[in-house]
Amino acid sequence: MTGRGGGQSRPGPGGRAKSGKPRPGTGGYGKHRLEGKGPTPPAHLRPGHPAQRRASAAGGPAAGRNEGRGDLAAPRPASRPAGKLRGAGSAVEVVAGRNAVLESLRATVPVIALHVGPRLDADQRISDAISLAAGKGIPVVEAGRAELDRLTGGAIHQGLVLRVRPYSYAHPDDLITRAHDAAQQPLIIALDSVTDPRNLGAIVRSAAAFGAHGVLVPVRRSAGVTAGAWKASAGTLARLPVAQAPNLVRTLASYQEAGLFVVGLDAAAETAIDQLDLAGGPLVLVVGSEGKGLSRLVAERCDVVARIPIRGPAESLNAGVAAGIALYEVARLRAGAVS
Repeated sequence: MTGRGGGQSRPGPGGRAKSGKPRPGTGGYGKHRLEGKGPTPPAHLRPGHPAQRRASAAGGPAAGRNEGRGDLAAPRPASRPAGKLRGAGSAVEVVAGRNAVLESLRATVPVIALHVGPRLDADQRISDAISLAAGKGIPVVEAGRAELDRLTGGAIHQGLVLRVRPYSYAHPDDLITRAHDAAQQPLIIALDSVTDPRNLGAIVRSAAAFGAHGVLVPVRRSAGVTAGAWKASAGTLARLPVAQAPNLVRTLASYQEAGLFVVGLDAAAETAIDQLDLAGGPLVLVVGSEGKGLSRLVAERCDVVARIPIRGPAESLNAGVAAGIALYEVARLRAGAVS
């Protein structure tokens, strides 16, 4: 750009030339507006992130305001009073749609509030949902369509939205304490890469039926306690605790140090589950995913791997079905050992 004297004009402040036009490549902003914000901090240091809320609840760094530090280390977990449940494992969940809302209310899913849209058409499901919520003492809140859209993130809600209370996970040590308080040999079900909440709910239901003292799930790459898990458990999640393990292999190792035997289910194992000698002792039963089974590190950590004999054409069993069969066999072997 040429000035009056034929020389090159200098760009003005703020990324604009003297003529007022944006300087090429700046969009009209100055240098300080074009600079990056630096490396993305870890999840536990990002304000508003679920990991940050968990760290804050545990007494770790709350907001991640560690400017100037290039090495942000993960916080150590705070000491936990014995027997006390750890904080909520996830944010508030939302269930949308008339059928889904009605099924959740019938399944005694813990609900914060039922949000009902205005000018709904005549539908018995709406009346039933409102009646069930009122009968359970659940607040019924009138909400506009914009509010329902905001709650559901734009998903189809048909004028009915449930806000589900976050589940409060137990500490892995609480499951052993629960068994000792009942003067029983511990029986814990651990899930390895089981990602379907319905499988988790079904396994909790079987665990409660056959005398287990709790279910252990990893924090990552695993199903959590959602409305779907509550429905599949038929309400047994209210009576049987689910604990979260930051690292499943390390938690299994700590269980072994406490005297528990770790038994994994593997279709290729030589020992059949109905011939398991360890069934009468303190036991952790590990169930893998339907497709991949146990991960390598978890399988190496197991004291024994056992299989469920399959005589039909099926190559594998659903994780929920496999857990139910294995739990039945362990309960049967324990009953035989007692008698």
